[in-house]
Amino acid sequence: MSVLTRPVAVLVGLPGAGKTTIGRKLARRLDVGFHDTDQMIEELEGRAIPEIFATDGEPAFRAIEERVVGEALETVDGVLSLGGGAILSEVTRERLRGHRVVHLTIGVAEGVRRSAGSTRPLLSGGDVTARYQALLTERAPLYREVAWTTVTTERRSSGKVVTDIVDRLESGDPHARGGGVRGGSR
Repeated sequence: MSVLTRPVAVLVGLPGAGKTTIGRKLARRLDVGFHDTDQMIEELEGRAIPEIFATDGEPAFRAIEERVVGEALETVDGVLSLGGGAILSEVTRERLRGHRVVHLTIGVAEGVRRSAGSTRPLLSGGDVTARYQALLTERAPLYREVAWTTVTTERRSSGKVVTDIVDRLESGDPHARGGGVRGGSR
């Protein structure tokens, strides 16, 4: 696969949508590197994201995130996974234009289940389902704004999701379907 833009693909979506799992498998399938901006932030800051949120607050974290995402979009040649809230930044959304942004979607119940027991600051405390629904309501239009293509991870194996993404990347068609099955009525 020839690389026309860097990175090859940028994964966005809510917590639990599978950005890291799918990202790693997609990178292996494409024989490229995998980079996660949350991990890059933690390495840069020498602290875990929950600690940054607790100590410095969300606005300070978002400023760091915006800078790290901007640098990654310029330097990463492989698959890049963004933190779930990275698209809140208008600057980041503008920087994503022209990139092959893959929006991974998931339903609220499954997202809550997959995120259970995590240290995600925006999902800690209170009614996690209500918090997750609020994140979905706030972010869904922003994900759609930046998405080149959208792929659901709900009730699908990671292998099928990766095949869908690879088919779309290789064909240049954001609506291509994985697995070679193209027929059927609609």
